[in-house]
Amino acid sequence: MEDWLEVEDKTVQDALTQATVTLGLPSDQIEYEVLEEEKSGLLGLFPKPAKIRVRKKGAEGVKAETKTETVASAEETEVEKPKAVSEVTRDVSGITVKPFLSELFKVMDVDVEIKEEYNAEEKQVEVDLSGDQMGMLIGKRGQTLDALQYLTSLTLNKGYDDYVKVKIDTENYRERRKATIENLAKNVAKKVKSSGRTSTLEPMNPYERRIIHAVLQEDKYVETHSEGEEPHRKVVVSVNPEFADELREKNRNNRDRRRGGYGGRGGNRGRGGYNRNRRPYNKDKQDN
Repeated sequence: MEDWLEVEDKTVQDALTQATVTLGLPSDQIEYEVLEEEKSGLLGLFPKPAKIRVRKKGAEGVKAETKTETVASAEETEVEKPKAVSEVTRDVSGITVKPFLSELFKVMDVDVEIKEEYNAEEKQVEVDLSGDQMGMLIGKRGQTLDALQYLTSLTLNKGYDDYVKVKIDTENYRERRKATIENLAKNVAKKVKSSGRTSTLEPMNPYERRIIHAVLQEDKYVETHSEGEEPHRKVVVSVNPEFADELREKNRNNRDRRRGGYGGRGGNRGRGGYNRNRRPYNKDKQDN
């Protein structure tokens, strides 16, 4: 073997194990150099893997460097054998995201009161934030709050197989936003049914798109689907082809009823219509 082989993995130990398998050599026949140590990342997020380079001992007769801080033989280090994968679970009574959020808000220099509660039925940590700068934490259409919820979920579930949901809210924003989305869905559906033209909504996150789909699911005259890629994915509302003829007939009847009630044939508001409360005109009578 002439060249060094670079290997990346979660830890140096994992990289060594991978190298012995890749090279097909026992640990006492390879030497390695640590290029990058593993890093946990800011607040435990987005860790960086370890990187090493390895080669067969004494390749091309070149003696390996003897710097103890970078080069060593694999036999001098305990290399763990691959273990069977087992599910990693936790005691839900000890679940908390408050330390992570407290540290994050400290870095952001934001004074926030944090209240949390574990909902066993939903298997979800429910967090309520309060303070003087909640508008900043909500962001445009809740985008900052969604990002905060996503990062907290990543941190809480790191290293565990049993996924626990996280819901972060402030000033009852989630419910207020849900009501807004539901009203939007109904109004858009009404316009689509009236005009017969398809309507494409603004980009929404998956949670808000599900609200649109759920609200309009029971309306047989329209159908919904999503188009595009995240984060620009949108809901499209259109007339359901299966009931298009029925919808056109329904709209036609509605228009006829409106015309009949406002000066149409048989109405009493047009010229010549009969008004029983009006006294007959006497052309012989003159105004005084």
